[in-house]
Parts: sequence; C-alpha cells; structure tokens
Amino acid sequence: MTHPAVIDELKTLVDPGKVLTDAASLEAYGKDWTKHYPPAPSAIVFPKTVEQVQAIVRWANAHKVALVPSGGRTGLSAGAVAANGEVVVSFDYMNQILGFNAFDRTVVCQPGVITRQLQTYAEEQGLYYPVDFASSGSSQIGGNIGTNAGGIKVIRYGMTRNWVAGLKVVTGKGELLELNKDLIKNATGYDLRQLFIGAEGTLGFVVEATLRLDRTPRNLTAMVLGTPDFDSIMPVLHAFQGKLDLTAFEFFSDKGLAKILARGDVPAPFATDCPFYALLEFEASTEEVANEALATFEHCVEQGWVLDGVMSQSDTQLKNLWKLREYLSETISHWTPYKNDISVTVSKVPAFLRDIDAIVAEHYPDYEVVWYGHIGDGNLHLNILKPEHMSKDDFFASCTKVNKWVFDIVKRYNGSISAEHGVGMTKRDYLGYSRSPEEIACMKAIKAVFDPNGIMNPGKIFAPE
Repeated sequence: MTHPAVIDELKTLVDPGKVLTDAASLEAYGKDWTKHYPPAPSAIVFPKTVEQVQAIVRWANAHKVALVPSGGRTGLSAGAVAANGEVVVSFDYMNQILGFNAFDRTVVCQPGVITRQLQTYAEEQGLYYPVDFASSGSSQIGGNIGTNAGGIKVIRYGMTRNWVAGLKVVTGKGELLELNKDLIKNATGYDLRQLFIGAEGTLGFVVEATLRLDRTPRNLTAMVLGTPDFDSIMPVLHAFQGKLDLTAFEFFSDKGLAKILARGDVPAPFATDCPFYALLEFEASTEEVANEALATFEHCVEQGWVLDGVMSQSDTQLKNLWKLREYLSETISHWTPYKNDISVTVSKVPAFLRDIDAIVAEHYPDYEVVWYGHIGDGNLHLNILKPEHMSKDDFFASCTKVNKWVFDIVKRYNGSISAEHGVGMTKRDYLGYSRSPEEIACMKAIKAVFDPNGIMNPGKIFAPE
C-alpha cells in the first residue's frame, strides 16, 4: 500500500476533498462489474482538469505508484480493478460536454461523460451517436474508448474507434498529446490516436475526446423471430441483409428469454416456444421498406428458418422488444455467471458455437448455459450460470478449466478471446490465443515508449513479469 505521507502529497495536487481513503470508497471505486478480484486500492483521486491529471501522473512516476483509471466501472474483464494497492484515478468530475460543431458533426467530451448523456445531447442537436449497449446509462466515454466498446449497433456503425475524430491524452510520462486534431483525412505517418483506443489505460489516460455524430435514423423498427435451431439464424441474417440495411442483428437462447420473462416486466414476443431468437432492427423509412421486411419474413417462414415472429408497430413496442435482449446481462447477474466475450468472422459462427456448446455440455452437464450476442458481427457471449448451492470461489475455480478449452477453439477459428470488453486481468493469461508472440512483443515495446516506468494500469492486458 502507498505510504500515508505520499497520499498526503497527492492531496495537494487536486481540489480539497478529492482524495478518498475510507473503506467504502476504496471498495466502490476499486472494482468493476467482474467479481473475480477483491478491490484493494490505496486511495481514490478525482481530478477536475487536464493539468491535475498530468500532475497526478508525474507524482506517480516520482513515487513509483501504480495508477488505475476508473470510469463507469461497467467492464467485464477486470480492466478497472485495483487489486494491489494502486491509486484509482476516477474521472467522475471530468464529465462535461465542452463543445459542438454542427458543420463537422462533432462533439467534444471530457472522459467522464456518460454514454447516454452524449446520446441525449446528440438527439438535442438533431443528430445521433450510434455506439450503444445495455450499460449506456452508467458507462463513461473514456472507458468506452479505453476498451473500444462495441455493443448492439456494430453491424451498421462499427466500434467506438470508428467515431473518434481526435483525442487528448496524458501519457505515462505525464506528457499531453493532441492526436489527429479532428481531421477526416490525415496522412502524416502513424495514427497514434488508434493506439490509445482499446489500450485500457495502459499507455495513458484519455482526458478529452472529439467524437463524430451521424444523422438520426428514421422510424427504427425491430423484429423478433423464433427459429427452430441455431443454424437457421444465419440464413435469416443473410436473407435480411440482402434486402435491408440492418442497424442490428442480435440473438439469444430460450433459456435467456425464460429468465427475462420470469422478471415479469416484459411480455413474451409471441406464443410459440422456440430454441433460439433473433432480434433485428432496420429503418422503415418508407412503406416499401416495411413491406420488404414482411416479405423477407414470409420467405424465411416458407424455408423453415423461422417458426414465428413479430414486428414493432410503435416506439413503445420497439423498446419492449429490445428489452428482451438488453435486460439479459443484468437479469442473469443474479446467478454470478462465468462469462466469455468471444468472436469469429460471421460465416464461422454456427460451427464455432456448436463446438463450444459441445465442450461445455460434455464437461459441465449440470450447469445451465445462456447464449446471446451480436450475431451480425460475429460476437458471442457465453454465460455459464452458478448453481445456487455452489460457492462463488468453487464455481469460478471449476470454470477456469473451461477457458483453455474455449480458447483452444477460438484459436482454431482465428477468433478473438475478447470481442468488446478488453483483456484486463481476466483474459491477460490467454492473450497468446489471439495474438502471436511477435505481436505481443511489439505491444509491450509500445507500452514502454509511452509508460517507461510501468505505472499505467499495470497487470492489465499483459501478465506481470
């Protein structure tokens, strides 16, 4: 733990009352949504300005104190966990939208801006910020950038990195870099902005971001379709993509739907019970588009790919259909699930899921498995639910065996062990399943350039050496 006298020096760098060391704050700010590692930070510091962030980083270098960035703490890879006496740098007070440019369709944000806050601001300007996910009400822009967050609209709009026009970052040496300066075209060598997107705060901290906005979608409409098996979902995706520009294409299993319906606050989409469900969304900007969607649905039914389905007729119905997918993660959290966020190219998804499902069924026949994910971009979420009678420690210990089997399959399919939640601590020992030794060596060399003393979120992405 950091010496109290060193913490007293830290207090002189920020506003009064913006360094906390009480047990409740250490517990709350030292963790994220993962439950694998108990939080054990030395202190929580709340900077309000870029200059204060720079001063904190320089102080950390002088005293060899490790820093962990903290945003909305909604991550699922322990990327924001302070488990070894680090000082947590929370961006809760750097939460302002600083500027808007209507001609460039850009907005300038501090890192603590909540995702939904940005989405609402964009709507007020008659525009749209498309990066969206279930945790948008609490996740922060800085964290989204640090993990290159994806979510439910990737099939149409891409990941967070697609929307970052420029960044201001404080490196591990305390230097302030202004990257790309919001340009669309900039062919002047290395794009350092992209290095910091997805770096999980291991190279430096994002202190300001310029994000691009898009036009507002017109008459978003959702359909939920029930399929007889998982293999039928892919031809359904292919059929609809051939006729419509989809903004989302999600899936979830019957076990996931059962958990949602048991909550009692969302109605069943239709009476037919199906093993798997697809949720797709598109802009029904004209009557012809809506008719095309219905004709494609009828074609899928005729082919035997779809057993039943429903299409939203109002904004309320649209939101209710989305709840069937968006409430899943929160709902199953009651069972303290073992989670894996994995991806392959879209064409490989059916065989990939079958292989993983078979491994889990063979070795853990008594565990309940819930599948869901962003099928339109190849991202699957595997959730193994903890039996009520089993302790958390025993359950996670048994599930660590699953990692190697699952990641062996990921490697065989040239996939990713982390599609959108980063590496953090939960995936760092498995990085070699997705990255070659040469790539990892290059990544470590890059970190050494920006963070020579290794103070920036150490132990994340790479295992301690």
